[in-house]
Amino acid sequence: MTFRFRTAGPASGLLLVLLAACQRPLVPTTTVPTLPVETGVSQTLAEARKQLLSQVAYTLNLNIPLQKAAPITGSEVVAFHLEDNRQPLQLDFKAPADHLHSVTVNGRQVPIDYRNEHLVLPAQALVVGRNEVKIEFIAGDQSLNRSDDYLYTLLVPDRARTVFPVFDQPNLKATLTLSLQVPRQWQAVANGLLADSSAATLDGRVPGFKVYRFAPSDSISTYLFSFAAGKFTPVRHEVGGRPMHFLHRETDSTKIRLSMPAIFRLHGEALSFLEKYTGIPYPFQKFDFTAIPDFQYGGMEHVGNIDYKASSLFLDEGATKDQLLGRQNLIGHETAHMWFGDLVTMQWFNDVWMKEVFANFMADKMNPEAAAGPAQLLKFVTDHYPAAYAVDRTAGANPIRQPLANLQDAGSLYGNIIYHKAPIMMRQLERLMGEKPFQAGVQEYLKRYAYGNATWPDLITILDAHTPADLQAWNQVWVNQPGRPLFDYQPQPATGQPTQLIINQRAEDGSNRVWPQQFEVTLMYPSGPVELTVNMDQRQVSVPLPAQSAAPKYVLFNPKGLGYGVFPVAPQVVDNLATLADPVARASTYITLYENMLSGRGLAPRPLLDRYLGQLAHETNDLNIKLLTGQLSDIFWKFLPPAERTALAPALEKALWQAMLSQKLPGEQKLYFKAYQSIALTPATQARLYQIWQSQKAPAQVKLTEDDYTNLALALAVRDYATPQPILPQQLARIKNVDRRQRLEFMMPALSPEVAVRDQFFASLKDDKNREKEAWVTAALGYLHHPLRQATSEKYLPASLDLLAEIQATGDIFFPAAWLQSTLGSYRSATAASTVDFFLKTHPATSYNPQLRLKLLQAADDLFRAQKL
Repeated sequence: MTFRFRTAGPASGLLLVLLAACQRPLVPTTTVPTLPVETGVSQTLAEARKQLLSQVAYTLNLNIPLQKAAPITGSEVVAFHLEDNRQPLQLDFKAPADHLHSVTVNGRQVPIDYRNEHLVLPAQALVVGRNEVKIEFIAGDQSLNRSDDYLYTLLVPDRARTVFPVFDQPNLKATLTLSLQVPRQWQAVANGLLADSSAATLDGRVPGFKVYRFAPSDSISTYLFSFAAGKFTPVRHEVGGRPMHFLHRETDSTKIRLSMPAIFRLHGEALSFLEKYTGIPYPFQKFDFTAIPDFQYGGMEHVGNIDYKASSLFLDEGATKDQLLGRQNLIGHETAHMWFGDLVTMQWFNDVWMKEVFANFMADKMNPEAAAGPAQLLKFVTDHYPAAYAVDRTAGANPIRQPLANLQDAGSLYGNIIYHKAPIMMRQLERLMGEKPFQAGVQEYLKRYAYGNATWPDLITILDAHTPADLQAWNQVWVNQPGRPLFDYQPQPATGQPTQLIINQRAEDGSNRVWPQQFEVTLMYPSGPVELTVNMDQRQVSVPLPAQSAAPKYVLFNPKGLGYGVFPVAPQVVDNLATLADPVARASTYITLYENMLSGRGLAPRPLLDRYLGQLAHETNDLNIKLLTGQLSDIFWKFLPPAERTALAPALEKALWQAMLSQKLPGEQKLYFKAYQSIALTPATQARLYQIWQSQKAPAQVKLTEDDYTNLALALAVRDYATPQPILPQQLARIKNVDRRQRLEFMMPALSPEVAVRDQFFASLKDDKNREKEAWVTAALGYLHHPLRQATSEKYLPASLDLLAEIQATGDIFFPAAWLQSTLGSYRSATAASTVDFFLKTHPATSYNPQLRLKLLQAADDLFRAQKL
């Protein structure tokens, strides 16, 4: 039996100390080192607090005014059990000092001691045992994401401390009991169940408001605390006996009609799969979700209320198969987080990748088409491999698991490596162990650490017991080091009838590492193909070949797409792309051809583009069309000189238009149409696009929506297409949804035909208030730095790089990389490369944030390669 005492002042605090002393040895009188008060949340501080604190709970009240600019006032009670009161205790709060109004510790008001983003509680006011700290404050705005008629929190990785004082570290899980006073017309949702709502205000005096009171949340990490409030439409459905509540702001009736049933069904299917796979019923008290316009990520796995980017959920009749599968994977990803990340959470954010790899891995596995194989395998290959290679090939490549000294730098750990290379790694691990032993190990891990925290070594130790393989050695190269291997092969004997293949791997960076993995090779014999599995567990392996009457015509490497690295491509493969019947084999070959081009091992950019040009008439799979046309567009804009682009454009536009017309399905036609729109250099093509936009009559079977017509208008505007009336104001008048109107209004100055207006737009981004809608900013930057505008936009590059550190400090986790990619992603000039090179030389890793430096090297990789290619 446990007794709890509510302390009301010094006397009761003394009583609690005396009671505690009766139950345990007296606290030693020796002094303990005082923790420094440093900005951020250092690992040292987090480890010390983990030893001292338990039973943490927050009771939080926030008063949200109708006016966006007005402050949000609040009060909270922080309750916790303390093991040792000999030193001051730090609460994390990253906001101006004047936001703290009063602090009461165990019934006794104490002076406000605010230093370096911390509220320091005096040791003499604390007691060994249960403590209560009451704080009156103004909430910080940085992570409240306020719009005129809605707001939402996004607190990963260490942003809870930007809103209210908190112990902001993942291994101090706590409950949150929340009350929100909001304008009366607003809806609200939070981690906990809604206890009640009423028109009565917290103080009983403010008219026109209502209060939402939520029951205590589950015990969760602070980065998962969440609420959203505003003018949302509520929808409730029951799926498999489970009530689900959904808030959204979509106004397109067609999107709502087509998407709503699928949204609820897919969540139900994901929950059912995960309960079966993990052997653990859904572990939390409720399951709701909210669609946010221009949300910073695809989704965020808040316990009890997942947030999604609205455009990822609400699709229309023109949606491609890739978009439909993308929505399904997104819902599966965020639902998987309920077990992987929310139920079992990393101890520290150096292992943040663990929750992401399992979320992606499970989303790929749970897809209903997985049983049939090709569609989901193709999605896995086309989603993960190009994105992983885009980082792993660069001088800024980072390992999957990275060190982290302070949570303020945790955002820089996120990127394509943890979201895309890690699932590839996990699939190789499952293949090494076998599906059943791997699943058994995962189930043991979840049950052992449920509602707690764990590390990657904890998981590896469990998995290691389920397999004879040496996972520790395997882990070192796959998880703890960056990079990828290059493969070569030689038939033996070299002439005549070969009896074996000698396959070699070497690290791209010149080191002597080996990536243990399995992949396939297909030998194309005159009598038909023969597929073999290669267990590449050494630097060199010998693969025996089957007895045949003739030598193979050529060897196709990695036809199933699951091997990781740069594989060789025989000339005969390039000449026979159209004969590869398996769409996964084609996708793997496209990826390999592109990677060989970039590494200088294969065809140069123009010859490869010419081969792709010939392949357009043959590619009919929508996922492959997206991959192929994306690579084609990148080669066209990033690696061809402007004069060569101009000369090639008529033939390329014609080939894309004809490929569009030759497709049988609207989705495939739309993908080719988008590629046609992205090239669009000749006056004739631009005139055709303008007629489509003006008449709102799509070609062939293509289905274009309001968003598509907006993108078409933007494409014409960046080309300075002359029209009787400016095109963007006309498009603005067509848009009815207020959120989409505001987005276009924000972007219009970045596409102005006037250089001075574009200059003013870029200058405005130096104020962080103008960067609040990060998705708007990165979209606008993509047009500002479009290849057709670079003559007047290259001058923005030095200031853009100078802003990077501030972007990291004020923006969300993906913003620095997105800022760099939108800025540098389309440049190919030597002067742009010199600008980046100068910045790197004057900002060495010894004096500049090394993670940001890696992000810059990643984003500038194509720019640097363009100089060599």
